[in-house]
Amino acid sequence: MNSLYCGLGDAESTFKVYIANRPPLDEYQQLTSMFALPSGEIARIAQLTGNHWRKIFNVYAKLVFDLDSQGLASWQQYREDFLLQKHSKQALLFSKPDLGQSGLHLVMGRSYAKTLELEAKLLAVDADFQVDPNKRLIVTPYFDYRQLSNEKLARLRSLIVSLSSGLSD
Repeated sequence: MNSLYCGLGDAESTFKVYIANRPPLDEYQQLTSMFALPSGEIARIAQLTGNHWRKIFNVYAKLVFDLDSQGLASWQQYREDFLLQKHSKQALLFSKPDLGQSGLHLVMGRSYAKTLELEAKLLAVDADFQVDPNKRLIVTPYFDYRQLSNEKLARLRSLIVSLSSGLSD
């Protein structure tokens, strides 16, 4: 992964989610590179920062668990034992997307996507999602239960599967 990336998760990620904000803890506000979360860190962040970050991690876990459960029993176990850890192939990034990098890119929130001035030709799939299949980019609603309901998560999974079927690297 490009050394310009800054965020949480696997430095070799192929599943990249971009977010406009960071957990409001000093160690994450000062972060300038990739940091693979150790086991238990998601629970610690949620405990210290409240419901907002718990929801983000829960929605992320629900999304990727149904795509690749890693043999774990539930999305909750997936969240605690695999999400954004070393070798997970996932990242939650605080830096601008490098759409020249391999893998799948999800930008969380249409408003955030507009601020990034992406060099992408976004096509509206519906009122909630935009894609650029050539850049392997999806603009999604924010990872919150109200904005990305279970029904919308299912649609997002379908979009990911359709874009991923063309991934060869």
